[in-house]
Amino acid sequence: MGPEVMLKTKRRSNRRPILGLTMGDPAGIGPEVIAKALARPEVRRLCLPMVIGSKPVMERTVRALRLSLQVVSVQGHGPLGRRGELSVLDPLERPLGQFRMGRVAKSCGAASVACIAKAVELAQARCIDAIVTGPINKEAINKAGYDYPGHTELLADLTRSREVGMMILGGPLKIMFVTTHVAIHDLPQALTRARVGKAIRLAARALREHFGIAKPKVGVAALNPHAGEGGLFGDEERTIICPAARRARAAGIRASDPLPADTLFGRAVRGDYDGIVAMYHDQGLIPLKLVAFGKCVNLTVGLPIIRTSVDHGTAFDIAGKGVADPGSLIEAVKLAVRLAAVRR
Repeated sequence: MGPEVMLKTKRRSNRRPILGLTMGDPAGIGPEVIAKALARPEVRRLCLPMVIGSKPVMERTVRALRLSLQVVSVQGHGPLGRRGELSVLDPLERPLGQFRMGRVAKSCGAASVACIAKAVELAQARCIDAIVTGPINKEAINKAGYDYPGHTELLADLTRSREVGMMILGGPLKIMFVTTHVAIHDLPQALTRARVGKAIRLAARALREHFGIAKPKVGVAALNPHAGEGGLFGDEERTIICPAARRARAAGIRASDPLPADTLFGRAVRGDYDGIVAMYHDQGLIPLKLVAFGKCVNLTVGLPIIRTSVDHGTAFDIAGKGVADPGSLIEAVKLAVRLAAVRR
């Protein structure tokens, strides 16, 4: 089924955007949170949703959750958004074989990537307005032969995008990350002027293009306590972060010098900054999840398409138990709808 699948459907309705929701790893909670979210009338009123994933997996998920939804295949130019239906486009060449919930499997990793690739194809052909991705398992996709640390790098390759980054939003905070899954021990070596500068540029770009802030103020977090205290607690601020921020300012970006993280996030909540550049994973995610736990959304910046995602992983420990919270997926849908409206 080629990218022309949804063209006529899109022309029928200009009121609600068409979203492609990739199921994520079928052994995780992705199919569950998608099914739970799309069973809610308030979510379906926002968009025309289409799940890109295994139809049998979605059927089993809906049955296990006892949801009042009928799983239907997207055929040709069939309509989306009918009451009581869950529309599924299955891109898999052959049905997914047996797998165990909560376990890493090569077949599940391959299926995850196939769904993402199909979603990107449809989005680039403008058959869908945005992609919302369920969580994938990095070990599983690597077992399947895809050497990527996560969605961001895979999406960059699929779209041939040169400069991309991960911004996570929650409550009043919008945070771009210089590094993500890096051991604390390796952080000083991972920070470079180029990486910090890229994060500042992407943060400013996201705030302008996606959120309509003409001249965004970007707060740049320091790495060390008290921003290094003049070199007493480290010199990364002086040698790496500050030069990158000053270069960004020379290019017209309103970026701060490195500021102590223990005060920067509070200032952003109060409105002093439109977005923050965090140096590492927990520096940004701890305050985010304090103010918006279960409601955070991942936005990939720098792509030619819109992609939002949940802020959690596959949660193998609770997969198949029916207890997963769809809150982050719902927020990812809402953000995709808002961004699609801006881009149209």
